[in-house]
Amino acid sequence: MQTGQSQEIVRRFFEAVHRLKADKVIRGKQTFTERYGINRWNFNTLEKDMSRDIFQVAWLGFLVSDYKVSPSWLLVGEGSFYQPDWDASSVKKLQNNCK
Repeated sequence: MQTGQSQEIVRRFFEAVHRLKADKVIRGKQTFTERYGINRWNFNTLEKDMSRDIFQVAWLGFLVSDYKVSPSWLLVGEGSFYQPDWDASSVKKLQNNCK
């Protein structure tokens, strides 16, 4: 079972996925799960019950390296959502160039 602090990080992870969708960087959860070979059933189960012990730390790394989400924001909830010098538009261009 995840600790309270771990569940907060998982909550921010899903908040980030939803924000990327709202910012039109990704089309939705399926875009993310297919890109990284994540079992969508587990992904959706975890979103509904964040106390489950199926979260993979690598998922945070995907957000940081490929979508330029701030690691500080993900881990402690401080600062801007995107890393310095990045915004939704520039991350979307980066994603288009990766296809």
